Amino acid sequence: MPRGLSEPWALAKVRAVQPQVVVVGSYVQDLTWRCGALPRAGETVVGEFVTGPGGKGSNQAVAAARAGAATLFVGAVGRDAFAEVARKFYRAEKIAARFSAKSAHATGTAAILVDTHGQNQIIVALGANAALAPRDVPAATIRRARVVVCQHETNLAVNAHVFGLAHRAGATTVLNPAPMRSDFDPRILRLTDVLLPNESEFVALVNALGVAPRKEFSENTLATLPIEELHTLCRALRVPTVILTLGARGCIVSERARFTAIAAHRVRAIDTTGAGDAFAGGFAAGLVKFSGDQLAAARFANIVAALSVTKFGTAPAMPTASAVAKFQRDR
Repeated sequence: MPRGLSEPWALAKVRAVQPQVVVVGSYVQDLTWRCGALPRAGETVVGEFVTGPGGKGSNQAVAAARAGAATLFVGAVGRDAFAEVARKFYRAEKIAARFSAKSAHATGTAAILVDTHGQNQIIVALGANAALAPRDVPAATIRRARVVVCQHETNLAVNAHVFGLAHRAGATTVLNPAPMRSDFDPRILRLTDVLLPNESEFVALVNALGVAPRKEFSENTLATLPIEELHTLCRALRVPTVILTLGARGCIVSERARFTAIAAHRVRAIDTTGAGDAFAGGFAAGLVKFSGDQLAAARFANIVAALSVTKFGTAPAMPTASAVAKFQRDR
């Protein structure tokens, strides 16, 4: 076991203040290869390699913390060298984290291929993330949080447990349904205040829930729909707020009584890996910063996501609050 790693491993002393945002989710060690063009089936290409901290949950926690919110990340790692990388990273970032060490599992890993246009292909091995259990989550901290965020790179039963605690305590629950999984239980939507899907996740959701407007509903179909029809589809998911992210087209904020389209910012994309995580973490921080104003939080998150793609990597690419403020001033 790496030195300093206990079970559970807590870094709560890093920040003495009560966390405003709690992210429960995955830590994954990113293994990234950058190449000119992504290889075709059976093809070998030469590229450059780099490794660093990642995972949807961890990325979102880093994005929220760097954007200015007091944040706690809750996750799981194995008893291996990558767990030591996680420990060093969170200490260096001065972000509170609580990791449970799972002896029977390796720390999660992701193989990421990125081409010169910033597009990517990713394979994730969940490892210890799949073994995260309800007992690993500090219930009192969840109850005192203002915003609680979950995704799909961990044990889905933990998400339901966490959202139940948060919902009963009055915290805002934010679900990023990424990646969409065949074992997704739609009952968690009853405990979700804000749903943050991208295009592929949204298509999978409306098909799985049987609310698609036509038999063959795909991303291509979604791209042809006017904003009014997208808003109607969002309402069919029966979540108070749905924020559908549309990549270079920005996002749509669908609330019960209104919908708002927010345009994407034009930036030079270096690496789009983690842009969705940047948006989710930025949105959580924005909810704190703007006292629950979801439109203001979404606009803030849009900037966080835009800045994240201008740098290589995932967690290391998340922008700071000062970088976001400078972007706002310059624009």
